[in-house]
Amino acid sequence: MYKVFYKPTKDKWMGDIMPFGKNGKFYLYHQRDPRKPGPLTDNDEPFGWSLATTEDFVNYEDHGDAIPAGDKNDPAQWIYAGSVFEAGGKIHAFYTGYNKKAEQEGKASQVLLHGVSHDYEHFQKNVDKLLLPAQKGYDKTDWRDPWVIWNQDKNEYLLILGTRLAGPKSKLTGRIVSFTSKDLKNWSFKGDFFAPNLYTGLEMPDLFKMGDWWYLLYTEYSEQSKTRYRMSKKIDGPWLKPRDDAFDGRAYYAARTAFDGKRRVLFGWVPTRENGKGDKVNWEWGGTYVPFELIQRKDGTLATKLPDELTEQFTTKIKINDITITNETGRTEKVIAQNTGRHFVLDMDVSCNEDISNIALRIFKNVKTDESYQYLLSADDQRIIFDKSPEWPWFQVMNKGLDRPLPKVNFKKMHIKLVVDKDIFVILVNGISLVTRVYHKFGNDLAIAVANGKAKFSNITLRK
Repeated sequence: MYKVFYKPTKDKWMGDIMPFGKNGKFYLYHQRDPRKPGPLTDNDEPFGWSLATTEDFVNYEDHGDAIPAGDKNDPAQWIYAGSVFEAGGKIHAFYTGYNKKAEQEGKASQVLLHGVSHDYEHFQKNVDKLLLPAQKGYDKTDWRDPWVIWNQDKNEYLLILGTRLAGPKSKLTGRIVSFTSKDLKNWSFKGDFFAPNLYTGLEMPDLFKMGDWWYLLYTEYSEQSKTRYRMSKKIDGPWLKPRDDAFDGRAYYAARTAFDGKRRVLFGWVPTRENGKGDKVNWEWGGTYVPFELIQRKDGTLATKLPDELTEQFTTKIKINDITITNETGRTEKVIAQNTGRHFVLDMDVSCNEDISNIALRIFKNVKTDESYQYLLSADDQRIIFDKSPEWPWFQVMNKGLDRPLPKVNFKKMHIKLVVDKDIFVILVNGISLVTRVYHKFGNDLAIAVANGKAKFSNITLRK
């Protein structure tokens, strides 16, 4: 079982999360896929929205179904993603209904629907028979994940959703479109809200303001399958691309945010590999969720951090003496902890000289075979890269998308946090995160390595 990250049941995996926050509490509406026989397969059992709540990301209350799945005649046979918000004394859910029979008959299989609640826990489904199908010219099988906010500047509700143009799915026509409404019942279609012509499809849009900036989040599934963002001083753009526009790598998907009055938190999930067959195969839909607090940098770009409560629950703290490693012509490695187990947290500060090529963290290391998983922090490539070490016989991990930009300026002074929770790894370097899931345990040691330079490791703490 996981000790850090939440998974509600042993036999179901978390899908997309529709978070809502209020008064220090987060309501995590989400899908639970039984995978009978597999995720989003033709014979899979329909799912609705379930609900879990938390105030500290350590303790959760499971409330069961919030919006139930439907029968074969229900436009919301499956309930795909949507959003939850308060208006007019009620809690509203706008969600995507998917009906398999409609798709088989060539009809609009993904439509937008509306539900209401008075207690946050149970929603009356399809209350007003609102039905917003794909508009003319858009793909009726990719029309989903509505996100609704109140636009104070125009005194109206704004609904955005992810879609693509009709036509071959290989074309880079993924976009976000919008509707507006004064009363949540009568909606006017406004066309494209964001159409970058970069991806085949966009999903899970999110729109929020922090300080002077508006942020538009979305997940793309054709290039690196990442959750990305854009920035603007206005709610309707123009949307500017930061140099690093992603929150994580391939193994952190479909993330959305909520604000509980104190902090804005990003909720995404870490996928499993196909059929649980190990590190070499592709990722599949659904998994275990990981929360990240969003931190706004001075230039408006966004950094991530894990909620403090997640690591503070590890009460056994082991201090490790400062270490300096120097090797100007090759690589030197040192084991810093033995018998780490499968649940631990490492914190340390690192400073490197200008000539450094890279430093590495080697996890689950076997000292006899020299095998491990590895986070390589490369100053030469200016990236964080996850892989197996040694990568022999090639290849041992299908790691496309398991890397993040890491500008060389970070190597002067960096704080590294590594969290290992069973088969989920999370590393954060100066607010830059990279998540992955692993399927082997080569050994029990934790090592650090330095190549072509000098690095000092200080304030090293291992929590177990």
